[in-house]
Amino acid sequence: MLKLSHETLNDRAYAALRQGLISGTFNPGQKLVIRKLADLYGISTTPIREALQRLVAERALEMKDNRSIIVPLLSETAFDELTDLRIAVEGAAGERAASRMPAAGLAEIQVLLSGMDRAVRVSDPASYLAMNEAFHFAIYNHAKAPIMLNIIQDLWGRVGPYLNLLMQSDVYIPQSNVAHRKIVAAIEQGNGLSVRTYIEEDIRVAAVVLSAKLKNMV
Repeated sequence: MLKLSHETLNDRAYAALRQGLISGTFNPGQKLVIRKLADLYGISTTPIREALQRLVAERALEMKDNRSIIVPLLSETAFDELTDLRIAVEGAAGERAASRMPAAGLAEIQVLLSGMDRAVRVSDPASYLAMNEAFHFAIYNHAKAPIMLNIIQDLWGRVGPYLNLLMQSDVYIPQSNVAHRKIVAAIEQGNGLSVRTYIEEDIRVAAVVLSAKLKNMV
């Protein structure tokens, strides 16, 4: 269980919930119950309530007419817009990162790529998704662009609850690491334009699978 300290408790609750959205801890359409979240993070209900309200104000969560708060169900139009935004911003971050990536950063993403390959072989979707998130943000962090990084985190907070669906697709799993290998090779070569191209490819391939599943949910 994740325990949060008293210091800046409201901000920490917000960060924990936002990270939960990014990591797919919560599912599309899931009702978020304050007491259950408070128990999960080991804190009182007040910081959780305030964090939820903040996320609603940011439209990362949705408040229904009965005042319940849910993880939004994305329309096809909203999902398409998110995909376009991710392609633009994450591609740009990847291109910037290629010329700024230190040897230790490259080693980290190489290890994560190997880990994702292993997770696919042993059918461990939870580990794959965790390493996929770590892989992408290990790259974006090296863009040295904090405003851009915050935008990417916001976008992932909206699409993150849907990423679990990728690992339920027999179409996606065999190709899940194809673009990742190309990204790593391009970073090894210091080719920023290719990094951008392959990140865009990675997002588009996943979006095709998710878009098809989205039609059955909304």
